[in-house]
Amino acid sequence: MKKALAILTMFALRASGVMAQDWPNLARYQQENTEVSAQPNPGNRVVFMGNSITEGWKRVDPEFFDNNKNYIDRGISGQTTPQMVLRFRQDVIDLKPAVVTILAGTNDIAGNTGPATLEQIFGNIQTMAQLAATYKIKVVLSSILPVFDYPWKPGLQPAAKIIKLNAMLKDFAAKNGFYYLDYHSLMKDNRDGLRAELGDDGVHPNKAGYAIMEKAVQDVLKKALSEKPKKH
Repeated sequence: MKKALAILTMFALRASGVMAQDWPNLARYQQENTEVSAQPNPGNRVVFMGNSITEGWKRVDPEFFDNNKNYIDRGISGQTTPQMVLRFRQDVIDLKPAVVTILAGTNDIAGNTGPATLEQIFGNIQTMAQLAATYKIKVVLSSILPVFDYPWKPGLQPAAKIIKLNAMLKDFAAKNGFYYLDYHSLMKDNRDGLRAELGDDGVHPNKAGYAIMEKAVQDVLKKALSEKPKKH
C-alpha cells in the first residue's frame, strides 16, 4: 500500500509542475546517453521510449534488459507525449538505434499535463515516428495498454478513448510502413481494462504483465531487425 501511494504521489508531483524547470526532464538520461554514445554501436540497438510503464519495466523485470544488452530503456514516469517529443532527439535519435518502440499516450488521456484531445496525442506520436523515420530508424508503434480507470484521476472513462486512439495508431502504422504492436488485445479484460492478474493498480503491469509484453515485443523486434527498411 505504501509503495502504491508513493508511486501515485510521484505521478502527482510530476504532473503538477514540480519539474517545471526541466519540463521534459532532459536531465533524466543525459549521463546515461553520454555513456551509450561512447560505446561501439552494435547496429541492433533498440530504444524503448515511453512513460512509467516503460520505466517500470526495467525495475520489475531487470533480466529482460540485462539479457538483451542492445535494449535501452528511456521511459520516464508520468510523462505525456509533448514531453516525449521534446526529449526525442537526445533520448532516441542521438543514440542511433536501429529501432525505436514508442509506448505513449495514456498519461495524456489521464490529463497529467493538462487537457489533450485524441487528435493532439496522435499528432505527437506521429511526430516522433516521423522524426525517427527521417533518421532511418525503424518504428514500432505500441498500442496503449488497457485501462478501465486511473487510480490517481478516477472517473475519466478512458477505456473507449484508448481503443479509439489505438485504432488511429494502427491505421497510421499500416499506411506508413511502421510496425504496430498490439499489447491491448493481449491484456484486456471484459471491461476493456487491464486484466487483474496482470497488474496491481489497473494501469501498470506486474511481472506477469511484462512477460506478455516481452514475448510480443520480441516477436516484432525480431522482424524489424531482420527486414530491410520500409519505404515511408
